[in-house]
Amino acid sequence: MAPTNAARSSIATEEALPDLQAQDNFVEHILKNTTSRPPITFSNVLSEINYLNLIILTAIPALSVYGACTTELRWETTVWSMLYYLITGLGITAGYHRLWSHRSYNASKPLEYFLAMAGSGAVQGSIKWWSRNHRAHHRYTDTDLDPYDARKGFWWSHVGWMLVKPRIKPGPADVSDLSRTAVVRWQHRWYIYLIVGMGLVFPTAVAWLLWGDARGGFFFAGAARLCFVHHSTFCVNSLAHWLGDTPFDDKHSPKNHFITALVTVGEGYHNFHHQFPVDYRNAIKWYQYDPTKWFIWVCSKVGLASHLKSFPDNEVKKGELTMQLKRLRAEQERITWPEESHSLPVISWQSFQEQSTKRPLVLVTGFIHDVSGFLDEHPGGRHMLAKYMGRDATTAFFGGVYDHSNAAHNLLSMMRVGVLCGGVPHALEEKAVPPSQRLRVARNDELANPYSSPGSSSGYEGEEIL
Repeated sequence: MAPTNAARSSIATEEALPDLQAQDNFVEHILKNTTSRPPITFSNVLSEINYLNLIILTAIPALSVYGACTTELRWETTVWSMLYYLITGLGITAGYHRLWSHRSYNASKPLEYFLAMAGSGAVQGSIKWWSRNHRAHHRYTDTDLDPYDARKGFWWSHVGWMLVKPRIKPGPADVSDLSRTAVVRWQHRWYIYLIVGMGLVFPTAVAWLLWGDARGGFFFAGAARLCFVHHSTFCVNSLAHWLGDTPFDDKHSPKNHFITALVTVGEGYHNFHHQFPVDYRNAIKWYQYDPTKWFIWVCSKVGLASHLKSFPDNEVKKGELTMQLKRLRAEQERITWPEESHSLPVISWQSFQEQSTKRPLVLVTGFIHDVSGFLDEHPGGRHMLAKYMGRDATTAFFGGVYDHSNAAHNLLSMMRVGVLCGGVPHALEEKAVPPSQRLRVARNDELANPYSSPGSSSGYEGEEIL
């Protein structure tokens, strides 16, 4: 939106950045030294409203509704409104966002001026004001220094933050590079004239001069288109932090979703963007919807853009793999696993044979199993298990009689009730681990022994009754 007088004044000169000496928590340090406005109440709400933004955000939809009710919509005007929506949308996504906020590619002078004028037609503030807020959003995501903090709710991040005076000044962000950019300085200087001209006058003039529909050009290509492009951009701050999944990182709220991409000219793969903000792409799969990426790529092919930045694919895959492992770890923790060796009683061979006379115990790879619940379910028949009670059935289980499946080995491990004193012969160590546990997701502190709890002992001491 259009910046307030105070905001324009603050960005017209270089912003004084705080002492960048490392703090234990930079956000807390800034908040501790920043004065915030009082909470909004019924008694002070009128003095806390940002009236300029309120007028713009209510007048534009009102004009759109009035025009839709009183003006015939011609097909030429429909096409022009959609085309100009895309042009001004690209002014924000390819210009304000990916070019100036993130420097994800270099643009030629003609492309810079085109994007600056198109962005002006979206009426969302000057490049410098918009980019300063956006850089703060990335640096302080989901904190009180984030100007559109998603933690405060969908409505706040979508439009609420613009309707009232900022509760606290957005966190410091360096925009000195933009102050040295001629196009940015030009647009900032003439911004008021540009938003009127490109926001309403230009779309009206095109419809009037080419097919004689000035009224339709004003209400549809001007007001209605402007309303749609406003809320398209606002969805990046709200919907993109609310709807979708987190395939690259879940530390913060940004998410990926096709619907968000559809309504934001390709800005919907926000989880990727927040992890790799300097990448000129928002969508990295060929089938994902990102017309802004396609526009930048085409511009590079015709010489209007260059030095398109892409984050190393190896690092992108690390992010994807990390999230996949997190999901697998969560699934792994919902599964019931066999008792670990250190938590099972240790008994001698003699004790094992004695107890086998009282209940069906079978030895396989050094573990003693109680097969009482499986005698009548065994596919080979009850007698096959019965003849190995009190005996070592390792060879028979692994091919001597039948080479059992991995599923059978996994099921057998759930019947463990003890460990034979003396452990497992070295040649059988691999077979002692059930197939389901040979590949597991382990935290860093578990890597020394991913099959045991941290700090546990695997030694066998004493003898117990099963």
